[in-house]
Order: sequence, then structure tokens, then C-alpha cells
Amino acid sequence: MLIRTSGLAAALLCAAASSLPAQAPALDQLITRLSSVAAPTGYEDPLADTLMALLPRAARDRAGNVILVLGRGQPRRMVACPMDEPGWVVGGVRDDGYLTVRRLPGRVSALFDQQLEGQRVELLGQNGPVPGVVGVRSVHLTRGRTASDAPFTFDDAFVDVGARSADEARQLGLRETTPMVLAKHPLRYGTDLIASSSAGTRAACSALVRAATATPKGTVVVAFVVEQGLAGRGLLTAATEHGPFEETVVLDAGNAAGPVAMDSLRRPAHGEALGRLARWSLRDRFDGWPVESVSINDAAALEARLRAWIGGKP
Repeated sequence: MLIRTSGLAAALLCAAASSLPAQAPALDQLITRLSSVAAPTGYEDPLADTLMALLPRAARDRAGNVILVLGRGQPRRMVACPMDEPGWVVGGVRDDGYLTVRRLPGRVSALFDQQLEGQRVELLGQNGPVPGVVGVRSVHLTRGRTASDAPFTFDDAFVDVGARSADEARQLGLRETTPMVLAKHPLRYGTDLIASSSAGTRAACSALVRAATATPKGTVVVAFVVEQGLAGRGLLTAATEHGPFEETVVLDAGNAAGPVAMDSLRRPAHGEALGRLARWSLRDRFDGWPVESVSINDAAALEARLRAWIGGKP
């Protein structure tokens, strides 16, 4: 009888453990991990796969969002973090193996394309990621240029992936519309800073992954959404499928006065199911540039605020 009781207890403990979310990595490790994954707008699957591995109880919805439902009952609320980042696509494959570029749709700064000149890039080819570099103009051929010359744009970009012909480029799994982002090399510097393209939103998502272990008040839908930088399709799909909500918090990043800036947002068209809509922006440096930097301590402050909010505290 003693053996049977011990066996039953062990089985119950195993069942309980399997229902809990996996232990999230340390915050700095998580920011570095998520910042290393390319997820241009419309091509967020690599980051979604990473988040699904971190959150075993999560599921994908029809838009491609990663959804984790915490708790049950009222109130019903949602917190969303964007997975997508700005990027480019291959516009053409030249006979000499070089690639031309077009920008993905979405909201970017007027000088966004200048990030490309002379930089390392990563292309999400059909056979897997392909590294490349964006060539620079010859200094010998550009002598005499004046300050009034137009700045670099994607029309000036030629991407070298080491191919010597169009056939070699296509054998790498590259074609027109293959997505491309700046190469991901997160850098830890200073006392608590991490630099990478889109580091701010990746740090915000990291804080949310860790906060998702908090005990919720009512129902809290944790959503990592697609295409937030384009038309918000992922956010609206999550609201339609899992709402209506009394309140929705959308995470963001930008130049804020404190670790986390909070403001209200106007609901988008057809977004009634979102309820009251607020934006929490994690402070970052050099917002929108390849060296965008975020403080691990600021991200920890966001995690603490998210835990409190999930638990029902204002």
C-alpha cells in the first residue's frame, strides 16, 4: 500500500509540473536570445517558433499570433507585444549574382534605408538563413560628390551573398520577395545595456515572457502579435478571437523619460473588442537604428509592472 501511495503521489506531481509554463531564462539571456531572431513584418515565424518553445502552453491562431491564456473568469484583459520588425525584400536577382532590394511595407523613419549601406544582412531563404553584405560605392568613382547629393536609399543597394550568377543565388534558396533584415549580433555593453536592431521591442517581449508566470486576476490573454508595424492585423485578430476585453495593453519601445512610459491609444477601426487601449513603452536609446539599446534594469522594471497588472493591480 505504501508503494502504491508513493507512486500515485509521484504521478500527481508529474501531472502538475507538466501543466506549468517552462521556467523562463534570465532576463538578459532572454533579451539576447529574442534579439538574435529575424522577424521582418509578414515573416514572423522564426520568432513565433522561439516563443512557442519558451511557452509550452501557448498556441498559434489563424493570423500567426502566439497566444497564451492565463486564468479564467472576469475581468477579461489582454496584453500584446509585437513580434515584427522593419525590413526589406529581394527585388530582383541579377545575372551576376547580386540582389537588388525593396522595402517591406510599414512605418519607418525617412532615413531608414541608410542603415543598409555597407552593412551585414541576413536573408530568410527557402533553404534557411543566408548571410550577405550590402556593397558600398567606390571612393575612387565618387570623388567630387557634393553635400547636396541624395542620401543612400534601397534603390542604391546591391546585396552580395557570394553568388557569381543568378543560378547560384537561387540555389541558395533566394528569389524575389525573399525577406531580409540587418544581421543579428546583439552586443552587451556598459553595465546593463544590450544593443541590437529592434532591441526595445524584443526586450519588452522578453519581460512579458517572464511576467506570464504571474498569477492572474480573472482572464489575461498574453499575445505576441504579427504585423503590428503594418496594419495591426495580429492585434485585431487576437481581439476578435479571444475578446471582447475590458482593457488591452500594447507594449512598445521608444525615447521615454522614464523606464516605462504609459499613455492611452485611440482604438483602430473595427477594434471595439480591445476595450480601453493603452500603450506601455519601454525606454530605449537610438530608437529605430541598428544600435538601438535597452537597459536590462529598465526591462526588469517593465516585467515587475506587468506582473502587477496581470495580478490585477493598477
